[in-house]
Amino acid sequence: MRGPAMTDVARLAGVSHQTVSRVLNDHPNVREQTRVRVRAAIAELGYRPNRAARALVTGRSQLIGVVAQNSTLYGPASLLAALEQAAASAGFAVSVGSVSTLDRRSISAAVERHLDHRVAGIVVIAPVASADEALDHLPHGVPLVTVDGDPAREAALVTVDQAAGAGLATRHLLDAGHRTVWHVSGPADWFDSAGRVEGWRSALRAAGAEVPPVLSADWSAASGYRCGQMLARMPEVTAIFAANDHLALGVLRALSERGRRVPEEISVVGFDDVPEAAYFIPPLTTVRPDFDAVARAGLAMLLRQIEAGPGVVERHTIAPTLVHRSSVAAPPA
Repeated sequence: MRGPAMTDVARLAGVSHQTVSRVLNDHPNVREQTRVRVRAAIAELGYRPNRAARALVTGRSQLIGVVAQNSTLYGPASLLAALEQAAASAGFAVSVGSVSTLDRRSISAAVERHLDHRVAGIVVIAPVASADEALDHLPHGVPLVTVDGDPAREAALVTVDQAAGAGLATRHLLDAGHRTVWHVSGPADWFDSAGRVEGWRSALRAAGAEVPPVLSADWSAASGYRCGQMLARMPEVTAIFAANDHLALGVLRALSERGRRVPEEISVVGFDDVPEAAYFIPPLTTVRPDFDAVARAGLAMLLRQIEAGPGVVERHTIAPTLVHRSSVAAPPA
């Protein structure tokens, strides 16, 4: 049994099938009363537009390809979910090409698969340095936006202002009275990590504070714990900025085991505002990136390329905010 067709919607609404088409395509020259009647008929019949047929008529699909690393890390996973929601709100479906590593071979293969499915445009979530070479060798003439990529690269890019977020965290600790701030960083090949190191270091230098050595880690609580064990043995440490909340969680555990109280003896600030951050002991002060704003800006940039053609290099940086909780206090006298 066939599903309802556009002609069925037209018959029920008492309009022509051309009018139904105009409503589906949000054409402005439709009276609001007619638009409501057509929408009601669509809902009553459960009609779903034939996207494939529409693509043949308009020459444009309603599908966007996203290339992302297969990761459970909070930042990339949140960006992917936000992109899917933003695309759905704009009437587009999303096809996700997950890759195990963000290198030239993997990204190129994922992009080719998307192009085989005739996507309207492509978004690449590219937070690591290894993605740059792949982006330089992608086919020309394809609408493409990079999210969370290299801020120094000349390409259409939307990203969180990592340096500004790190500056917020560092200045908050300095304003609480700490003489300096120690930093547990993420992996060196991540642009997020590099930006947060830059923002932390710049804030310390601007305040005339000593710049301690960076403690390098990965993004895991386990590596934060290892760094925290080292910092807990150093009596001069009174403030720590961790490059993400999972690192901060590991630091908090290590400090607790060593009997270093937070925030009475040591203050800690994280980055990302994971949903669990408010339930750490103590609740974690952290920096919150606006992943929804990044996704909306990236999608809008991609849609402009789809309409006007690729080639325009736009850049959009989204400022994060500081979330105040209970893990920061003045240093001990």
